[in-house]
Amino acid sequence: MLRALRGTHAERQAPLHIWALDATDDLAGGLVGHTWTTWLHVTYLWVGERHRGTGLGSHLLAEAERIARAERGCTAARLETWDFQAPGFYQRRGYEVVCTIPDYPPGITEFTLTKRLRTN
Repeated sequence: MLRALRGTHAERQAPLHIWALDATDDLAGGLVGHTWTTWLHVTYLWVGERHRGTGLGSHLLAEAERIARAERGCTAARLETWDFQAPGFYQRRGYEVVCTIPDYPPGITEFTLTKRLRTN
């Protein structure tokens, strides 16, 4: 089950937090972000170890994009991730790398990715 904390339409910047609970109401994963003007910014996306590989991460991201687009009028999304995390996960979901910062922190590369959100 997904539960979302939503800001109002009138807000220029509003939090967008989505929590996924398993059948026993334990936290299975979540997404923390916000919308600002016409952009969704995903700050954190995580899935508990027991729930990885189930499609939950894709579902959380798709729901955030849906809310951002349909309820808040967003036309694009952005996020940051490191090379040891999941840049490929986001690229498979239509995100494109627009910035690469090597050695941030030392020995690690940070990526900024964006995606245009469909309006239909």
